[in-house]
Amino acid sequence: MRIIFSRKGFDSTAGGGPSPIIGGRPVSLPIPDTKGLSRTTYGKLGLGEHAAKASRGRLGAGDLCHHDPMFLPDGMAILGQCASAQGHLARQGVDLGDVFLFFGLFEGEGHPRHHRIFGYLRIDEIVPLIEADKNTKARFLAIDHPHALGMHGTNDTLYVGKGTTANHASADLTLTVDGGPVSMWRRPAWLRRGEITYFPDRDENWPDHDRMYRIGNGQEFVADIGRRKAPREWLARMIAEINRS
Repeated sequence: MRIIFSRKGFDSTAGGGPSPIIGGRPVSLPIPDTKGLSRTTYGKLGLGEHAAKASRGRLGAGDLCHHDPMFLPDGMAILGQCASAQGHLARQGVDLGDVFLFFGLFEGEGHPRHHRIFGYLRIDEIVPLIEADKNTKARFLAIDHPHALGMHGTNDTLYVGKGTTANHASADLTLTVDGGPVSMWRRPAWLRRGEITYFPDRDENWPDHDRMYRIGNGQEFVADIGRRKAPREWLARMIAEINRS
């Protein structure tokens, strides 16, 4: 089994600033549409004002966004991935039953800028769009999923399964250590050096036994947990906290 820490939403590069915390709830702002394929604006999602504030006025209600991942009212979630990030997921053997934990950059309501987990998706179905038939594509076109509207690469793939977003900006879902910096994370006790992709395992990058340092702007960080009990218990706690009403 694999746990994938999946970076999504606004940051200093994509959008221009962190996503907000509103009424105690983290609200991930989708990144701007750069392909001209989207049919969804920030205004349609009710996020126009928040996008304008986070982007310092560069984006607003009328701008198109890359609405991905999608979290549907029936409790299902859909993530699209492509290009090198999808190649990485494929090489790591990401498959049915694996879980995406979505994280992003957030700030607000007394919370300094930090990374936090804001949602999850447990994979029930994997759809390589280049191989999908007309009826399969129609399912995703009906909800205007951006990867179904047009290929973003040669390997666009959809991951579908049960998933949702958090209702609370819980401390348990915070990745950044108290006092920062943003990319210095609390290391889950079960995670050993070298067990998560794109996190260097040199001593200087793991300065303390309970910390780890994320470098660069990768999207998908994969930890293969095998059949171990401890990471499964940790994952169950994270999902329970996300699901907490």
